[in-house]
Amino acid sequence: MKWKKLGKVYEPNGSSDWCHTHAMVPIAEHLYDDIYKIYFSPRDVDNRCHVAWLIIDLNNPQQILEQAKKPILSPGKLGTFDDSGAMANSIINIGDKKYLYYQGVNLGVTVPFKNSIGLAISSDGGETFQKFSEGPLLDRTYAEPHFCATPMILKEDGVYKMWYLSCIRWEPSDNKPKHYYHIKYAESNDGIDWDRKGIVAIDFKNDDEYAIAVPRVIKEDGVYKMWYSYRGNRYRIGYAESENGINWIRKDHLAGITVSDSGWDNDMIEYPFIFDHKGLRYMLYNGNGYGKTGFGLAVLT
Repeated sequence: MKWKKLGKVYEPNGSSDWCHTHAMVPIAEHLYDDIYKIYFSPRDVDNRCHVAWLIIDLNNPQQILEQAKKPILSPGKLGTFDDSGAMANSIINIGDKKYLYYQGVNLGVTVPFKNSIGLAISSDGGETFQKFSEGPLLDRTYAEPHFCATPMILKEDGVYKMWYLSCIRWEPSDNKPKHYYHIKYAESNDGIDWDRKGIVAIDFKNDDEYAIAVPRVIKEDGVYKMWYSYRGNRYRIGYAESENGINWIRKDHLAGITVSDSGWDNDMIEYPFIFDHKGLRYMLYNGNGYGKTGFGLAVLT
């Protein structure tokens, strides 16, 4: 694989209180012709994530055709799993509804945060979303005692399949506790109640790695293909393949995209989203600062 970068698409300019900085974890949804709706998660003046959208034409992606004037998803009530932020991760159509799976952020005391996985549902084609519940779909359990986040969902043969971030431990460090998380796999019959068996899909490849997140999975010619973010010192985009979606072989050297020599993505590159359009494969991705410098677009050559 070799990706050609098409440039930065969007970065908040700080003029909005709720869409103040960052444009994290972009997700593409086809509307019509060459027009796409991009969901993303900006941070407000209090550093809390919301969920927003904008519309672009792939022929000129730097020109924003329309942009949300208010968030479609915001932090929850005080004390709930998402009271410190809501970040979109995966959207699928189920019947005439859209299911938006998102990461809820809850700040901690002994550790900086505890994330969980929530669900919001749209019955009007994505104009508005209502949270399925004030509690998370997936949270810490006796088998996974720390936190989970960044879900990716596919439906195949009546089974909902999820790949998600699972934190396995925190360790003390000089400045603040350091988290270790990798990618696990779960299944569901309805997209709401999930069976987690602790199956590890993507694990650390060496002792330097400590964070693997935001899996993106497609199935092509009978092969499951996953792009994801991994890091030791700085985030990079990785790639893996699987015959069954459960047991994966990492092939990070085939990812075909890395940091630029200069500019908005010269320090880190992460949070890819893969989609196909008119015979071409595209990738949305974030750059420096976990999306602080916005998101860009690349095309597979």
